[in-house]
Order: sequence, then structure tokens, then C-alpha cells
Amino acid sequence: MNVLFLTMARIGSLDDRGVYTDLLRKFFEEGHNVYVVTPMERRENKKTNIIKEKGGVILNIQTLNIQKTNIIEKGIGTLAIEYQFLRGIKKYLSDVEFDLITYSTPPITFSKVISYIKNRDNAYSYLMLKDIFPQNAIDMKMLKEGSLLHKFFLKKERKLYEVSDAIGCMSEANKIFLLTHNPNIALKKVEVNPNSISPLELFQAKEENNIIKKKYGLPLNKKIFVYGGNLGKPQGVDFLLETITATKRKDVFFLVIGSGTEYNRIKKWFETQQPKNAMMMKGLPKDDYEFLLRACDVGMLFLHRDFTIPNFPSRLLSYLEIKLPVLAATDPNTDVGSVIEKAKCGYWILSGDQKEMQNAINKFCDDEENYLQMKENAWKLLVTEFHVDRSYQLIKKRLENV
Repeated sequence: MNVLFLTMARIGSLDDRGVYTDLLRKFFEEGHNVYVVTPMERRENKKTNIIKEKGGVILNIQTLNIQKTNIIEKGIGTLAIEYQFLRGIKKYLSDVEFDLITYSTPPITFSKVISYIKNRDNAYSYLMLKDIFPQNAIDMKMLKEGSLLHKFFLKKERKLYEVSDAIGCMSEANKIFLLTHNPNIALKKVEVNPNSISPLELFQAKEENNIIKKKYGLPLNKKIFVYGGNLGKPQGVDFLLETITATKRKDVFFLVIGSGTEYNRIKKWFETQQPKNAMMMKGLPKDDYEFLLRACDVGMLFLHRDFTIPNFPSRLLSYLEIKLPVLAATDPNTDVGSVIEKAKCGYWILSGDQKEMQNAINKFCDDEENYLQMKENAWKLLVTEFHVDRSYQLIKKRLENV
């Protein structure tokens, strides 16, 4: 079977680890031919090219800058990418007949590419719904509800759902939200197909952890609560800063690692406030980041309290894989907190509730036996609910039933 994957994410190699590459490797391991179309932003100064690897073929499409750039270039780039992908596929993959075309959101602007492949090859189309746009932009007040731009994107969103033979949602709350707000979508074409990876259990001795802590200037005798990932408006980072200020325990230390639109503002806050119980670091190379993460004690998730859409951060899987208990501070609509608490591998609180945040921090620190059990529960949750085999089997079953 020939599998085509369209993504806005930059995929440099199919050997990389992640929710998309792990799934694509699973397809390859099961005997399928894998083709990936991924953007190569103009800042890389490279032209459209095709790379053949052991695990498949990567078509790098030259695009405008669509990540970490000004809103005008990002907007134009996002609208143009559909035509750039279509042109690249016609030029470089014209001799390949695809059986399956799968893709993720963002963006919602791939419907013409999907329709072309479906009509040309009679391919089956599977949407992995990772983001519900444009509602997320409305929630964050990045888009005015009812505006011409909002209506334009709504039309694009509906077209994407229409052209998809199946839609895999990240969680049950995602599925309910999608069907509630899009009653025209047939129930039978929607399922829960969560973020998933190929888990790799790694052990890092206490001595190694201490070496890493010394390298980065972290305390050796405190419980380190780490937030790693995007630092943007959707994360509601103000509550993270409020938590640092409000936490008076001497045995707790916060580590903030990442980049994003709010990075400079947070960095300025650290420079001004100079908190004694926290440190901020710029995003690290992947290997260095993972070693540092394994030296920490609790992983933190933050989502803005104004979200009406049920986000489900893939960052959760990074924490679970290294057996980090999780503290999630989110809006009331996502079910990531209930998943964590049901699995007994962490605690959930409503973003903005500082009293409950402090209660949760105390629980992590005051009951070591429970904390150690949460570490084991974190791994158990990952391998039972978020293993790549599950995602692969769900897609495979859809194809078998066509």
C-alpha cells in the first residue's frame, strides 16, 4: 500500500521520533510504502527537493516562512501552501498511485490536495484532527467572530471535514465537540485516535541526574517541576508565572524551557523578578532536552483558561514516557486532566485557581510513596492508551472496511 502524509510540521527525517514519524515508521514496518510532503521554509534557503530514505520518501516543498514569523507572511504562507503542495506532488510524485492519504490539522487548507489525490487514485482519506481551527483563534481573540476572515476559514474547515472519509480525534471530548458543532458530519466517520508514539523506556541513574542538574545549575535537593514546550498565548503562561510567585515551599523549584511568541515577555519577567525558586532556559537540542527532562520530577501542562475547544497537548506523552507524574492547569473543556487523574499519574486543576495549584504541589511533595506509584502509572497510561500500535490499527481497520 502507498501511503501519503501531508503535514505543516517540518519533518527532516523519518528516523526522528514524534507522533507523526513514529506512526509513519509503523506503516513502513508493516510493509507499506511511505511518502511525506512537508514544508521547507524560505529561511532555509533551499529549493523544493525529494529525499529517499530507508523508511520512505520525503518531498520538501519550498514555502514562505509559516512558523515564528510576522502575521502577514504567516497568513499568506498558510494560504499558499496548498497550491505549493499540489504543484510539488504533480511534479515529483506523479508516477505514484496512493491508497491512503492522511493529514493533520493545522492547517485546514489542504482540501484541494486531498480531493486531487482521491479523484486521481481513488485513495482513502484520513484526517488526524490535532487542532480545531478557526475556533481556537476565536478563543484566543486572534480572529474576530463573524468577520469575513472567520467565515472564510469556517468554509475551509467544513470542506476539509467533508472531503475526509474518516476523522480521528485526540480524545473523547474532541470527538463530542466536533460532532456537536458540526451536526452534518456522520457519526460513523469519527473516532478517537489519540496522539501516539513508540514508547522507549530509558533509565537514568540518580548519579547521572545529578551531573545534569549541576551542568545546568539546578538544585540537587529539591523537587523540580518542569514546563517544557511552546511558550505562547494558548498556554496561558501568566498562570505559570503566578504559580512561581505564589509557591513558598523551600523544597520546590520550577524549570521553564521553551520558545514561542511569549518567550521574550517571560524572559523579561525573569530578569525583573529574579525568582529564587525558578529558572528559565531557551529551547535545547532534542537529545539535551530529553536528558534534562529525565532529571526532573514533575511535568507541567498549561492551557489558557478561555479555551472552549478541548485541546489535548502532545507534550503529555513526553512526560509519560520518562515516567514523570503530571500537573495540568487547563480550561474546563479539555479532558486531558480527567485522563491524568483517572490513570492516577498526576493532578488537574482549573487554570487560575492558585489555591488548588498549591494543594496539588503539596501532594506531589508530601507523599513520596504515592509519588513513586504515580511514576509507574504514567508509563502504564502511555503504553495502554497512547501506543502507536493503537493508531495504526484504527486506520488499518478503516481501510479494511472500505
